[in-house]
Amino acid sequence: MKVRDTFLPFSLPDIGDEEIAAVEEVLRSGWITTGPKVRQFEREFAIYIGAKHAIAVNSCTAAMHLSLEAIGLRRGDLVITTPYTFAATAEVIRYFDAIPIFVDVEPKTLNVDVEQVENAVKALAKIGERRIDNEAKKWLPPALRERTEGIGRLKAILPVHIAGHPCDLEAIYSIAAEHGLAVIEDAAHALPTRYRGHLIGSSALRNSIAPKQSFPHLTCFSFYATKTLTTGEGGMIVTDDEELAERCQIMSLHGISRDAWRRYTAEGSWYYEIIAPGYKYNLTDIAAAIGLAQLRKLEKMWERRKEIAARYTEVFSQYPELEVPTVQNGVEHSWHLYILRLNLERAKISRNQFIEELRARNIGTSVHFIPLHLHPYYRDTYGYRPEDFPIAYREYQRVISLPIYSKMSDKDVEDVINAVCDIIWLQK
Repeated sequence: MKVRDTFLPFSLPDIGDEEIAAVEEVLRSGWITTGPKVRQFEREFAIYIGAKHAIAVNSCTAAMHLSLEAIGLRRGDLVITTPYTFAATAEVIRYFDAIPIFVDVEPKTLNVDVEQVENAVKALAKIGERRIDNEAKKWLPPALRERTEGIGRLKAILPVHIAGHPCDLEAIYSIAAEHGLAVIEDAAHALPTRYRGHLIGSSALRNSIAPKQSFPHLTCFSFYATKTLTTGEGGMIVTDDEELAERCQIMSLHGISRDAWRRYTAEGSWYYEIIAPGYKYNLTDIAAAIGLAQLRKLEKMWERRKEIAARYTEVFSQYPELEVPTVQNGVEHSWHLYILRLNLERAKISRNQFIEELRARNIGTSVHFIPLHLHPYYRDTYGYRPEDFPIAYREYQRVISLPIYSKMSDKDVEDVINAVCDIIWLQK
């Protein structure tokens, strides 16, 4: 057995002297919470993405929560999303006592199956007319099918760009526009993902595939420690809609007017007004300083991730025991994650055993994701069974996320490859 000398973590942030200097500058300035660096980060991020508005917050969870609040989500309303995601995607829907409507994923990209989304939307749209027939009930969680009181209107689609591969946005935008739904994109993995040549979240993307379609639209990014751009903790909302942007901005800091932080500056005023019961979701200048430094080297970090992904795919595609990630035409993957899948009937080893074998060789891994309908909260609240979303359940049992981050050396990459190949060969 080939064993690496030291443990290789699943992920490490690419923090250098630039970030350290930027944080030191902020600390020495005396202004460490939300202030001018946050506003600069918002401006530069909006320019990079190519969107009209960017609102910095302290997590992607906060970004999605604020986006749902901005579109007017209410108790009992329905939001279509995927069970193949992290906790945050559905829990923000539950914050409103609204109902996540899970739709299974398609097997290649693990993104939400847009054909099923369209079928769900057509069936659930009838609920808005106060009709809940058998076809609509089929899409509701099992525990709600026979007691349908309190079921509200279908309000939004919340797609997730899994691992950094974009969803079929042309189809999703078309469905949303036809049925008057909002689209809130969980782009936690999707920086800098491109769809048909345009960055996720950009005005150019929406204008290129939905130039005459009108629907509320916001995109939410994550800057968590493992992400392609990190501020430690943090997130960003981007939108072209001025009213939605203003609402998110106000609600991100106690429902106080947009530039409330200025009341502590020389040009500010002590007077402020609370116009709504907002939240404490603001980003700090310390985090924004890290984000600005990261933004300036984002493309370089992405290029390194692409190199690692290409090397993995070059080797692993030779093994029938393994399935490498799909990258569809017209897509530029962010490679936030490299999700390798085992062909279990050929590998002669379970996914869990494979992970333990990698750990024994000092290689860190993760699993993305344990589908939400398998977790006790969603299982018990809504009556789900594992087979209710068969593709998500099947694929979960054979996925392994390998280390892929810009700080990895060529030796690190080869160590991962050697470990995977060694395990495969030992099973032959």
